[in-house]
Amino acid sequence: MDSLPVSFDDVKAARSLLEGVIRDTPVQGSRPLSERVGGPVWLKCENLQRAGSFKIRGAYTRISRLTPHESQHGVVAASAGNHAQGVALAASLRGIRSTVFMPEGAPIPKVQATRAYGAEVHFHGNSVDDALSAARAFAEETGAVLVHPFDHPDIVAGQGTVGLEILEQVPDVRTVVVCTGGGGLLAGIALAVKSSRPDVRVVGVQADTAAAYPASLAAGHPIALDRMTTMADGIAVGCPGQVPFALVQKYVDEILTVSEESISRALLLTLERAKLVVEPAGAAAVAAVLDDPRAFEPPVAVVLSGGNIDPLLLMRVLRHGLAVAGRFLSFRARISDRPGALVELLAEVAAADASVVEVEHMRTDPRLRVDEVEVRLQLETRGEEHCEEVLARLRAAGYPLVFG
Repeated sequence: MDSLPVSFDDVKAARSLLEGVIRDTPVQGSRPLSERVGGPVWLKCENLQRAGSFKIRGAYTRISRLTPHESQHGVVAASAGNHAQGVALAASLRGIRSTVFMPEGAPIPKVQATRAYGAEVHFHGNSVDDALSAARAFAEETGAVLVHPFDHPDIVAGQGTVGLEILEQVPDVRTVVVCTGGGGLLAGIALAVKSSRPDVRVVGVQADTAAAYPASLAAGHPIALDRMTTMADGIAVGCPGQVPFALVQKYVDEILTVSEESISRALLLTLERAKLVVEPAGAAAVAAVLDDPRAFEPPVAVVLSGGNIDPLLLMRVLRHGLAVAGRFLSFRARISDRPGALVELLAEVAAADASVVEVEHMRTDPRLRVDEVEVRLQLETRGEEHCEEVLARLRAAGYPLVFG
């Protein structure tokens, strides 16, 4: 224990430090997940935390421990949004100047919120790692203290307070599932939980197109990814931090990965059934449970890490989630280029009890015969079984269907 960068006492000290600053976020039972798992599943709602995510916990812990000399130079951070807001709010609460570097194309609501909390925002590069390089350079030039998003003992200790709350709120918990980027949240929760309840299984979840931990753990040291692409910008981290890696290596039982489709489906479920707005990164742990419910011994605590999502992204992800869940069907059908042909096609769709969302005519494709036109249809359906019924009816009516 002594060789590790963070101790259980550090997490308990952070809990005392954060009293009156953060919210002890609620846990909410999830009936659809509980039915799949075969026992109670609780959602730990860090999306309802101040600044919309767990990040305020670590940021405030780190910033509140700066010396007066360090504080006068201000702080600097790099983030796609959640850590930025956490640092900006924490610095504001402590009366300290803050500067934040964000990747180009960072979600507008996160940029606006970060500025509203008092930070000066700059843009650099296309990833959090690019922004972090700029933040380090700024720290060297100005003397500002770099508040790393995950690779510092105070950050990990602060995030670990989520684990203490879970143990109090779900005392009989058997499995804790945590979305994972650089590993600060996972490391802190695992340390807190395992120090009190070594029998509890702790599982980290990464997006499979931005999963640095599996290879790093196999190698025994952090390994950087060559590239990554995921809608879950909050966990799009190219290389684990040294501080959280040591704790993850010791305390975490398993790292799972989930697809973009699974994340979309999870986000849809949390919105539709739990009535909770969660960003893609925050839904990753739910996605893992949906992928293989029986792999998680109940009671299960699933951490929803944040709810800061761009409304435009939310629309796209929900549409994707509806498609994955069989509630949204898109295809092209070839029909005769004659009056009434489209009406006949739409009549078949109506007879199959599907709702038309969008219709688009395509007449100029060289693959079409002179007497043909292709119609792209987007339909609302009731699920996968209904999708199959709609397609079967159209095929039976003689319509050639094209997908993709």
